[in-house]
Amino acid sequence: MSAPLSYAAFHLLFVLPPIAVLVALLAFSGRVPRPREALAGITLLATIATVYTTPWDNYLIAQGVWTYGEGTILARIWLAPIEEYAFFVLQPVLAGLWFHWLGYTPDPECAVGLRSRLLGTAGWLAVAAGGVWVLGVPEGLYLGAIAVWAAPIAALQWALGGPVLWRNGRLLALSVAVPTLYLSLVDRIAIGLGIWRLSPAHTTGLDVLGLPIEEPAFFLVTTALVVQGLLLFHWVLARVRAGGAAYGLSGLVPIGRTRASKRSNDAERATRTKETSGSERRDEMNRRERRDA
Repeated sequence: MSAPLSYAAFHLLFVLPPIAVLVALLAFSGRVPRPREALAGITLLATIATVYTTPWDNYLIAQGVWTYGEGTILARIWLAPIEEYAFFVLQPVLAGLWFHWLGYTPDPECAVGLRSRLLGTAGWLAVAAGGVWVLGVPEGLYLGAIAVWAAPIAALQWALGGPVLWRNGRLLALSVAVPTLYLSLVDRIAIGLGIWRLSPAHTTGLDVLGLPIEEPAFFLVTTALVVQGLLLFHWVLARVRAGGAAYGLSGLVPIGRTRASKRSNDAERATRTKETSGSERRDEMNRRERRDA
């Protein structure tokens, strides 16, 4: 029996409306000071997401991790439905618009060090290692594949920009949480309607309110990758505007920022020295005037 709702209709009912609302709100509110830059960032992340996700998604379909209900898809490219490729684009768009609605003002002088890079990178690499371990059992295929596929990219993001990601942790948390919760909710509806089905042979059997845990895990890590990528994109561009291309890229490596910080600190000390010297000269002149009087 065919599902009562197609994959394309699912997009029309649940994915496109929040995107349209956010576009309208951002257009009329003026909350994005550089709309072309915002569009470029979202386009870049959507392109990367599509290219990176396509082979992974098709591999899991080939392994039978999930299937689609009868009559729910229009056509396939490789093994994935065209509606799936549409989602590769729509999810970054949704997450990116929500990120911009919350508002991010990049600080080009945001401190860049080594500790948060190491901690963030190590944490995500540990997730990847856990994914490799979970892949050792058939029921762990989907969850392990998510970790092995996504965690190394997140580790790279933290290696490049861990300090600025850490400093904006509250913004990142809210930027990731809301799309993750919403997509998990509508995914639960889609599974209930039979638009797609997950194989019990390749999932852990753990669920959250009836939703297999692999699904919110997927939305969580993919939304995090998009939002972190956007934040780093705009931060680097802010640094480029502040000090040129070399200064912009220097924030992605600790030594570059160390040198920049040294120059900045030297300049601040020189300014303070000038101010102090000027104040001392004025005090001396005032004392002389009082003596002469």
